[in-house]
Amino acid sequence: MSSTKRNFLSLLDCSPEELSHLVERAKTLKQNRDWEFRPLRGRTAVLILALHSTRTRVAFETGMNQLGGHTIVLNADDTQLGRGEPIEDTARVLSEMVDIAIIRTLNQEDMESLAASASIPVINAMSSQLHPCQLLADVQTFEELRGPIGGRTVAFVGDGYNMCNSYINAARQWGFNLKIASPSGYEPSPEMVASTDNATLVESPREAVEGADLVVTDVWSSMGHEAQAEQRRAIFAPYQVNEALLDHAPEQTLFMHCLPAHRGEEISPTLLEDPRSAVWQEAGNRLHSQKALLEFLLAEQ
Repeated sequence: MSSTKRNFLSLLDCSPEELSHLVERAKTLKQNRDWEFRPLRGRTAVLILALHSTRTRVAFETGMNQLGGHTIVLNADDTQLGRGEPIEDTARVLSEMVDIAIIRTLNQEDMESLAASASIPVINAMSSQLHPCQLLADVQTFEELRGPIGGRTVAFVGDGYNMCNSYINAARQWGFNLKIASPSGYEPSPEMVASTDNATLVESPREAVEGADLVVTDVWSSMGHEAQAEQRRAIFAPYQVNEALLDHAPEQTLFMHCLPAHRGEEISPTLLEDPRSAVWQEAGNRLHSQKALLEFLLAEQ
């Protein structure tokens, strides 16, 4: 195994300085579109998608192409994993053929086993616990519009699931204050909250957004929770982020959502078009931040 192999399963796999470098590099790649810059020429990524994907897949495929590389996409039914091949064996085979593996799965153990057995870098393209690639784009977007995020206040309203967990890690790494408002029984784990002094649970969405520079939410029924959708709609209804809730935040507050959004559920039907919404810039920045990550793991290392 190469001594320079690095994984990106969590924001905690990088130092705060490396994360800041990734965000700055993403901004540079976005501004300087040099089509002759091909640092990953001849490199191949495999994108393993056990779950549906739009932004993640398009960003990684486009990013590899723009950097001179190639991507092989393996959907749930495309591999021998579905016929019982251990993921550790798949990891060893892929390590002989490609340069980096990117995986999206709800099975956290599969992701960790792939990373442990592969001699190539592995990227978490979303798991049941974390979504670190999204946070690179979110921080990039905030800093493009409002400057450094360190020392600022972020409100997360909704399900204490993978996006919330990654915001907790981000608060720790970038040094911002995170206020979390979740229904009882749907908060992030006590261990996650206790992992940093920067995250606090609050009583209500209004308390969360008051004084916040950024307000974030996610769907009420993430992938894997579809069977609970009707029950969750009733429980989460008071946690909808809408224009009236944002009116309790400062005038310059931004709103973000990792998408896809369920209009009329976790957000009001018109919130994505509100001037305070940065979701389209946020979505577009998935390309640039993931290009920076690919370059960091394959070229800089």
